[in-house]
Amino acid sequence: MGLGSTAKKIQMMSDKAEQMYKQVQQLQNRIIHLEEEVDDTHDTVKNLDHQLDEQRELLLAIADERGIDGEEILAEAAIDEAEETADGETESEANSVETAESKSAEGTATPTEQ
Repeated sequence: MGLGSTAKKIQMMSDKAEQMYKQVQQLQNRIIHLEEEVDDTHDTVKNLDHQLDEQRELLLAIADERGIDGEEILAEAAIDEAEETADGETESEANSVETAESKSAEGTATPTEQ
C-alpha cells in the first residue's frame, strides 16, 4: 500500500510540475509579445518626436520669415504651462488641507489625517 500512495503523490507532483511549466511558457510568450509591442511603441514615439522637431523648425522658420519671434512665443507658452501646473498643484494641496480640516472638525478624521 505504501508504494501505491507514493506513486500517486509522485504523479500528482509531476502533473503540477507540468502545469506550472505550461504556465511559465505562457508567461514567457506574453513577455516576448509585450517586449515586441514596447519596441514598436518606442519606434513610433521616436518617429513622432522626430516629426514634431521638424514641424517646430518649420514653424520657427515661417515665424522668422514673417518677423515673429517664435522662440519668445515658445518661452511664454512654457511659462504659462508651468504656472498652470503650479496653480493646479497648489489647488490640489489646498483642497487636501480643507478636507482634512473639515474631517477633523467633524471628528471623522483618522489619526493620520489629523
